[in-house]
Amino acid sequence: MQNVQKYMYARTGMIALGVRMSDGTRRRRDPEARRREIITAAAELIVEIGVDALTHRKVAARAGVPLGSTTQYFATLDDLREAAIGALAAEIEARIDATRQAVVIEGVTPEGLARLVHRGLEDARAVQADRAVVTAAVHDPRVRQFARLWSDEIVGFIAPVHGVDRARAAAVFIDGVLWHSQIHDEPLDEELIRDALAGILTPQASTSAPTAAASD
Repeated sequence: MQNVQKYMYARTGMIALGVRMSDGTRRRRDPEARRREIITAAAELIVEIGVDALTHRKVAARAGVPLGSTTQYFATLDDLREAAIGALAAEIEARIDATRQAVVIEGVTPEGLARLVHRGLEDARAVQADRAVVTAAVHDPRVRQFARLWSDEIVGFIAPVHGVDRARAAAVFIDGVLWHSQIHDEPLDEELIRDALAGILTPQASTSAPTAAASD
């Protein structure tokens, strides 16, 4: 898969997913702008209907371009999927950067992490984008490097404080929280997330020896 930097429009300000140009004349005169619109439309559709349901025709309709334009810029559906997944991965990486900065402020504590996780659950678009990338990764080994970015980053900033093993356990739990939100109407309470993370990250005190039986 091509370097994800090629598709990092959200970070460079070239384009934001979900926002398309309305100036038709400019689109006709700017092939790169049209190409980005097609990628944006494909990424939106992957989030909404899944990577396997993507077609050139659906993307063309969403982007508001002739069907021939999608095949002109992306000869195969695999090429189009790859570009769209790259754009979604760019979204994830941009959120990772923001999370990294937020962790510095909130602290690598159960309370701080729970606050960040719960705040992330309120961004339905972001959660759906994560789900789309992970779902694609199940079937496409090329996408797995992107799907691992989020969990690897969590481990990266928790491990120096709590150790690698606890950091990995926390990352698995946070992944589970995100997937839980996909199939339930309400996300988990912040307090529940905090208490669970506390159990994972806080060393448990050694259990004291049983008290001796009462004498006769």
